Amino acid sequence: MTIVGNPAPMAIDWDVPVEMDDGVVLRADIYRPNDQESYPAILSYGPYAKWLHIQDSSPYQWNSLVDEYPEVAQNTSGRYIAWEVIDPEKWVGDGYVVVRFDSRGAGRSQGLLSVQSPREYQDLYDCIEWAADQPWCNGKIGLNGISYYATNQWMVASMQPPHLEAICIWEGNSDPYRDRTYHGGIHSGFADRWYGGRILPRQHGVGARGFRSRMTAGWVAGPETLTDEQLEAFRSDHPREILEHPWFDEFWASRLPDFSKIEVPLLSAANWGGAGNHLRGNVEGFIRSSSEQKWLEFHGGSHWTHFYTDYGVALQKEFFNHFLKGQDNGWDKRPPIILNERHPEEKYVERAEEAWPLSNTQWTQFYLHNTDLSLSTTAPSGERARTYEGLGDGLTYITPPLEQEQEITGPISAKLFISSATEDADLFLVLRVFRPDFREVTFHGANEPHSPVGHGWLRVSHRKLDEELSTPYRPYHTHDEPQPMAPGEIYEVDVEIWPTSIVIPKDYRLGLSIRGRDYIWPGAKGTTLPASGIQATAGVEFTGVGPFRHNIGKDRPPEIFADEVTIHQSATERPYVLLPIIPRE
Repeated sequence: MTIVGNPAPMAIDWDVPVEMDDGVVLRADIYRPNDQESYPAILSYGPYAKWLHIQDSSPYQWNSLVDEYPEVAQNTSGRYIAWEVIDPEKWVGDGYVVVRFDSRGAGRSQGLLSVQSPREYQDLYDCIEWAADQPWCNGKIGLNGISYYATNQWMVASMQPPHLEAICIWEGNSDPYRDRTYHGGIHSGFADRWYGGRILPRQHGVGARGFRSRMTAGWVAGPETLTDEQLEAFRSDHPREILEHPWFDEFWASRLPDFSKIEVPLLSAANWGGAGNHLRGNVEGFIRSSSEQKWLEFHGGSHWTHFYTDYGVALQKEFFNHFLKGQDNGWDKRPPIILNERHPEEKYVERAEEAWPLSNTQWTQFYLHNTDLSLSTTAPSGERARTYEGLGDGLTYITPPLEQEQEITGPISAKLFISSATEDADLFLVLRVFRPDFREVTFHGANEPHSPVGHGWLRVSHRKLDEELSTPYRPYHTHDEPQPMAPGEIYEVDVEIWPTSIVIPKDYRLGLSIRGRDYIWPGAKGTTLPASGIQATAGVEFTGVGPFRHNIGKDRPPEIFADEVTIHQSATERPYVLLPIIPRE
């Protein structure tokens, strides 16, 4: 099939069969220049159905994106835009082949659906090597995509497929246990809604009970239509698997990349508002990978925004043009950190940095004062304890009005001294900024329109640290053995707060909340996404954390987590939050 017109002639090969090593046939769509030449290929592999147009899968997200950034719908007919993968019409004309694979058991591909599993990673490896050997490819493969199409890049890169030349991980976690599923050891309910809303409606075999593609007129998750019993037999129960593995065991270890084996050039693009899913993994993957050519970019806005805007597309093309085409475009001379510093009112200012954490960081302890619930650089004196209900709103410590503008950019940690009336406690830490009138400053996060500045979590029985990987500013918990609390006994705990950036104006205040449940934005009014299309967040009330909530009853029984929790302060127990203060020029 040949499309002639906007923006350039393009040949499309639909549903190309590719057999895996166990005989299962996966299906790929190939978008390529309409000639007989060979080109580098940009490949993606995932479960969101390659034939499902973004206007059918995510109409709210698409319409809001185009309304705010009309450029997204320019220089393209828009006929082939799918969720979280590149628009082929914006790439093929620049001399790339775009290859989209439906992952095993999803969309048009056969097999047992088992999301984010070792079998999928092996498939992706084989898909890369298959594509590199096709006549339309010059042997150079790059991976690009958002979220699922980014996360699996960390794993396959650590497997070192010979023809993988570069990866662009746009908002993609690298550690599914710590980044997405068990925040600080506390179970996140996101996977249940995501699996039911984004995955199951696209399982191979839904067929005529699902979407008909506006791209091809065929069934998006077909061609056959199976019964519910047949569909269930061809998939794993992902939410159940998660609940069966509450500790970091072999199940999770098989899904964690060996970062030391990631040597391919990489661009890791993180969203400041991505707490609860991708932000931490983008940073960890960048820091821990062995690649000598790697870049870390930070941006704001919603999860689906800048991957498609002119800013994001230009960044991706500059990266791939250098590593897949050999263009001497100056990319290799870029500093490794591309930072969009964050200001109130959704203002972002781009600048370059040489290291992460930033080389001029002034690590500063802001102490929690139990006497008046203040936060300051002066250590507290005397002994005082503060108690709150274990499933309640907790306590908030606030600084006096800032005497001058102050920037906080980097990873954050908190050291607390905690006791519980029971054998455990869940800690929800929220870094917050308040205007002079005490109205809170929030931002449009990846999946939530009113995100606070920073989030951190820890189940106290998961407090064990990995001494080799931990730093004072980023504690790393092993999550490999329970350490229950003795009721009433005080325990020193270190809490990781995910990286952030905020330039706080003069006269504003900084706050730290320690809670027993998820943050709730004070202005929440019950707003939700419309229940149209197939959306993991449809119907979720916007309260400040989007779909990343920690309210699974089996994981947080009230007889353990609802009783009193106490924060202690004394001459030897001085709780604090360690902040990366960046001097302002």
